[in-house]
Amino acid sequence: MTATQGTLEELDYRPSYRAAAIVSALVCLLYLITLAPSTAMWDTSEYIAAAYTFGLPHPPGNPFFVLLGRFFAILPIAPNVAMRINILAAVCSAGAAGMWFLITERVLVGWLPQRWQRIVGGSLAALIGATAFTVWAQSVVNEKVYTVSLLGLALVSWLIVRWCDDPDGPKADRLLVMIAYLSGLGYANHMAGFLALPAVAAAVAIRRPDTLFRRPRLLLAIAGALLLGMTPFLTQPLRAAYFPAINEGEPTGCATRIGVGCTLSKATYDRFLYNFNRGQYGKPGLTDRQAPFIAQIEMWWLYFRWQWLRDPLGNNPALQNMMATLFLLLGGLGGYVHWKRDRRSFSYFGPLMFMVTLALIYYMNFKYGSSQAPDLGESVPREVRDRDYFYLWSFSALSVWIALGLVFVWETVAALLGSEKIRLGEETLDLPRRRSWLLATPVLAIAIVPLFANWQSASRAGQTDTADFAADLLNSVEPYGILVTSGDNDTFPLWYAQEVDGIRRDVIVACLSLLNTDWYTRQLLRRPIYEYDSLRGPAVYRGRVWKKPSGPPLNLTMEQADAVPSVIELSAPQTFTKEGTDIVVNIQPRSFGDFAGLERADLFVLYMIRDAYPERPFNFSRTTGGYPEEMGLAPYTVTTGLARKLVPHLPTAGNGIVEVPGEGWFDVETTRALWETTFRAPKSIASRELWVDRPSAGIPFLYLRTGLVLSSALTQLGRTDEAARIRAQVEKIAHATQLDDLLARSTR
Repeated sequence: MTATQGTLEELDYRPSYRAAAIVSALVCLLYLITLAPSTAMWDTSEYIAAAYTFGLPHPPGNPFFVLLGRFFAILPIAPNVAMRINILAAVCSAGAAGMWFLITERVLVGWLPQRWQRIVGGSLAALIGATAFTVWAQSVVNEKVYTVSLLGLALVSWLIVRWCDDPDGPKADRLLVMIAYLSGLGYANHMAGFLALPAVAAAVAIRRPDTLFRRPRLLLAIAGALLLGMTPFLTQPLRAAYFPAINEGEPTGCATRIGVGCTLSKATYDRFLYNFNRGQYGKPGLTDRQAPFIAQIEMWWLYFRWQWLRDPLGNNPALQNMMATLFLLLGGLGGYVHWKRDRRSFSYFGPLMFMVTLALIYYMNFKYGSSQAPDLGESVPREVRDRDYFYLWSFSALSVWIALGLVFVWETVAALLGSEKIRLGEETLDLPRRRSWLLATPVLAIAIVPLFANWQSASRAGQTDTADFAADLLNSVEPYGILVTSGDNDTFPLWYAQEVDGIRRDVIVACLSLLNTDWYTRQLLRRPIYEYDSLRGPAVYRGRVWKKPSGPPLNLTMEQADAVPSVIELSAPQTFTKEGTDIVVNIQPRSFGDFAGLERADLFVLYMIRDAYPERPFNFSRTTGGYPEEMGLAPYTVTTGLARKLVPHLPTAGNGIVEVPGEGWFDVETTRALWETTFRAPKSIASRELWVDRPSAGIPFLYLRTGLVLSSALTQLGRTDEAARIRAQVEKIAHATQLDDLLARSTR
């Protein structure tokens, strides 16, 4: 039996802000204990470097995050920039946990008369939401902008729940204007800033429908506040015109000049809109489904299963399914009792849960997930990585309903253990005794399961392997070299190493996927020629004179670079010859369906070899896989460290160069020197207890493979002791990252 709507006004609606602050502080402490001390895979390095340099990450550029990240980057709160911005993620998620606490406590006001019970309920929501795997993992390293968005969503949710209590009160209109401003500001951080607005509109339509039709001045104020919140976008063309080191999309009409006329030109406007609308990605419309909608729901369910049991114990599918089903049932039960017992706040929170689940799944329109339906293999188009972070808002907000469901179970068990009549106003309620509540407390232990079942997977404490890998890859390249990379994980960490840590800025990183854009090639032309610091460089490169290049890596003007088409059609193989060397290769055109040809990126790779080699050493990162073979250049490459160096003549054995079956030519001496005196990641990867993100496992596998080849080459040379030492390190890497199966296959 519960309090009726007729007695709600006699209840204590005062929010427990002090308790919420304590809960947020404890959550923040958990995140700080498990905080990453450096950068991480995927977009982490891109966003940390963009914030530090006050640059522009990939479209639409997330200007509010950049402003906020830049502020945290210069705060003296941690020993390095990455940790400072990681702390931003932790603080935002901890703040969101406090908001879910307040919302849960508010829902319980009309249900549980004693404040301590409501504080327990709010704490359950904060604990469950904070330790859900994806929320936790995103809160201890700032991969992108999602925790800032989460705080915005939670704050808007708390404000609209307060508005629903008193939609005609003196503060009601100001709350709506504030919600609009925060939503606009949230959109300047990420498009999810608008995620709560349909639910806000639903709540307003239910609680005070005349606001939508009879209050034009209020609606005008709301629209103005929304636009005001979005004004950080105005910083983009201004900052882009100063050509920061990271200037993705380059939303400015400038080519080389800076000034007011430049930033206000029509070209700037067009580029800004193209960037703002994410035109670079060309995502299909919602009616053009990239996977069946039921498969997209199954993707959400896969990620939901991860939230409550992600550690290696979760390799037991039956146990993981059982835990996920239990939490889903608790969430459904919580949603039902929310609807039954507090229609005021449910008028918002019910539509919000629809928005962050089914509506969001439909809008994102993902391909099959990287880890989804492995039995289908590559027969279906897949995302390059798992996209669980896009459902961060779903898993976090659902903690309110899971906590409400758990409180209902708690109350039910307590009632079975004994109740008493309690008078509240004019009502006499039959409620569990205090002793019964305490005896029923063990049922709440479910809430701590994610804390222990996700710790190993979510914690980033002590992990420096991504930054170490970036330094190792850059140091595999001789001074003033060009390094061709493939995509996110072998490019963004290098940006971080160069722009934040100042490591090997003399190396030009040329990413194949980005070479297909015009703005990226312009940045290569503008990039300064940085002096090589031999004292900070690898010892293996000392004792030689390295001539500083005289110009950019391309002998092209901006206009000529912009004029290179995205694809050129070729009817037959083409011969490429590099003057002054023996390099003569036949390049096979790629198939593009109706025709064959080469991409813009392929052309720029050839142009850089033509214009800059051998003045600049030219290298392909080993992460590019078979790209040198596709371009016909593989016979002229020698593996050195983590890269394949282009050489002017066909290699021959001798002077530390050996041919390894299946691997090609290998520079044993340089690679051994780099591995044993320069490389950092073999040690830091080997110290890992888990590599939870399988799509990025190619990075530790790169070390595993390089170490195996080095060990094999040393064995060929009769240096068995050195080979055994390297092999032992490789086995540690394989064991630490659960790549033992790959190690076994690699040695067959």
